[in-house]
Amino acid sequence: MAAVYAVGVGPGDPELVTRKAERILRSVDVILAPVSNPVEASVALGTIREFIDESRQEIIVHQFPMTADRARLVPAWQEAAALIAAHAEAGRSVAFITIGDPLFYSTFIYLLRILREQWPQLTIEVVPGISSINAAAAETALPLVEGDEKMVVIPATAGVEQIQAALDSCETVVLLKVKPLFSAIIELLRSAGRERRTVFVERVGSPRQKVLTDFEEIAAYSPDYLSLMIIK
Repeated sequence: MAAVYAVGVGPGDPELVTRKAERILRSVDVILAPVSNPVEASVALGTIREFIDESRQEIIVHQFPMTADRARLVPAWQEAAALIAAHAEAGRSVAFITIGDPLFYSTFIYLLRILREQWPQLTIEVVPGISSINAAAAETALPLVEGDEKMVVIPATAGVEQIQAALDSCETVVLLKVKPLFSAIIELLRSAGRERRTVFVERVGSPRQKVLTDFEEIAAYSPDYLSLMIIK
């Protein structure tokens, strides 16, 4: 029985893939890359193309629907977990790749639970990756926290009330996936007087990276799904 690896490949820059991740990606027999839309390329797979050999390794792109409907999500998670387990039980090592880190708002979290419950005999190793938060802070040279400061990370879809509560209680607020509530977030930041120390970063580390520090430019922008805001 071969090993299963969950490999974080960072935010999109191949140079931010760790040496351990590269070593494992070069060695495994099967690489499973997630996509939310079958007509779009996998960001994770695009990040690691230079490290893999498609003539020797099997590359599988598996769709996970972009929805909160568990009736659609659970079958996709189950199918992916069964696919991983089947390869591992047949003696083929498998790497599930994910942008950022495998245990930070990642689809792999759901697969890990299924694999541990239904295939407890599998050896699973998690390889951490650089998160978009760390990469965005580096791009803007913006310290996230220091001393006794507190930081909270919130998916913007949690709602305006939770974002307001975070702004009231923490020195640093990081909002992920800001697209769905972008207009409401902009108005909230204006009313809270937090415009001057807000940065917006989209697709950090990729050729499509966008960094905005002027609040009026941020407010006028139409964000991508892979975008975040750091608010000090």
